Amino acid sequence: MIPRRPEPELMLEPEQARAYAEADFAAPHEGFVDAFAEAFPGPVTGPVLDLGCGPGDVSLRFATRYPDCEVDGLDGAPAMLAAGDALMAGHPAADRVHLAEGCLPEARGPRAPYATIISNSLLHHLHDPAALWQTIARDGAPGAAVFIMDLRRPDTTETVRALVAEYAADAPPVLRHDFEHSLHAAFTPDEVQQQLAAAGLEGFTVTVTSDRHMTIVGRLPETA
Repeated sequence: MIPRRPEPELMLEPEQARAYAEADFAAPHEGFVDAFAEAFPGPVTGPVLDLGCGPGDVSLRFATRYPDCEVDGLDGAPAMLAAGDALMAGHPAADRVHLAEGCLPEARGPRAPYATIISNSLLHHLHDPAALWQTIARDGAPGAAVFIMDLRRPDTTETVRALVAEYAADAPPVLRHDFEHSLHAAFTPDEVQQQLAAAGLEGFTVTVTSDRHMTIVGRLPETA
């Protein structure tokens, strides 16, 4: 197993943020919402917290799928939030999506506690992963549904290169670079299990869902 190599926590460069916002992530982002719906069947109402929302594409897709909810997105990179302006403009769900700048664990959702918390591709950016689990435990309501999707670190450098070649061959250079570094920065499922145990979230389930992804799914305890 290759060692973890952390990457910068925030996407601060406008070029980087713009490339991410303009990339076609429709399939994986819609797949994120599909996977949430499979894990938690039924309606979603009230405020939802999206941690590491980036330019807001997942937030918009979630709000579109669940018309009785509103999504509060938090992201620490101003450039990423600014890049989301074009996504928000004229989108039918934009009035139910509210993005704000903030870094974990200091920032908190404006309408905590939340009955639903989601996060896509944030965990591997964090130098201290406990920041995510602390925020979820603090800002989630008792019994809150929690759905996290993230990259998982491959066993070898050769596998990293193969994944970049397969999934990012035609991407702009900045995205190929970021994808490679993100794979090196990602955690393994076993490491996430250890994080959950340390955070008192042993009831969460870590599942490998593809050659590069895993999900972390569970509900917060009903009582503190």
